[in-house]
Amino acid sequence: MSDKVVLVTGSTSGIGEATALRFADAGHRVVFNSVRSVEAGERLAAATPNSRYVQADIALSEDCTRLVADVLEHYGRLDVLINNAGTTKVIPHADLEAASLDVWREIFEVNVFGTWSLCVAAMDALRSSHGAIVNVSSMAGVRPLGSSIPYAASKAAVNHMTALLAKVVGPEVRVNAVAPGLVDTPWTADWDTVRGFVHAVAPLKRSGSPDDVAEVIVALASSKYVTGQVVVIDGGLSLAT
Repeated sequence: MSDKVVLVTGSTSGIGEATALRFADAGHRVVFNSVRSVEAGERLAAATPNSRYVQADIALSEDCTRLVADVLEHYGRLDVLINNAGTTKVIPHADLEAASLDVWREIFEVNVFGTWSLCVAAMDALRSSHGAIVNVSSMAGVRPLGSSIPYAASKAAVNHMTALLAKVVGPEVRVNAVAPGLVDTPWTADWDTVRGFVHAVAPLKRSGSPDDVAEVIVALASSKYVTGQVVVIDGGLSLAT
């Protein structure tokens, strides 16, 4: 890949920021996005050559359409879509009543419906460029764990969506996903108990960094013969649990 146009949702911190900056460092034009962190997004775009920031809420289908339209208006093409934006609620799995239907709806609106809406909105442009999609899922979508049951179920849906999309949009567009385990981000800053468990049990004896995940995302976006795959990035934790 060289000089591609890359849209990374939820890219003002954590995995999304690391991914966007890694693409930019490789010479690509990057569109940063968030729903709330406007100042951070504008600052990142201003400091990154040939990049821009677009505020949009992927839970709103009209925002997905507007986001893609903005990319095409400014760059004339879209080559890579990274669906990183997501949300969760931390709810013990045994607390069934706390996982209300409202919680399920809130999480699925972003993680599943938003991801789907943006894929659909971007598909014509990606077909034209023979582009790629990488969805950011979670180890919770592969194994029965995670911050809550609704969150884990949403990521399992993203994994299956990834495979189903890959079957029907090839050969023009490749669709893959990454499924990180525990990653040190602002989202998980106070997860000390979980972090201690991962450090003790995982073969690599540490939790992940945003750049660990970004490295694989960029590789999947450029791997021309890989599609429909969900790559677990967990330091080997799933081997030991």
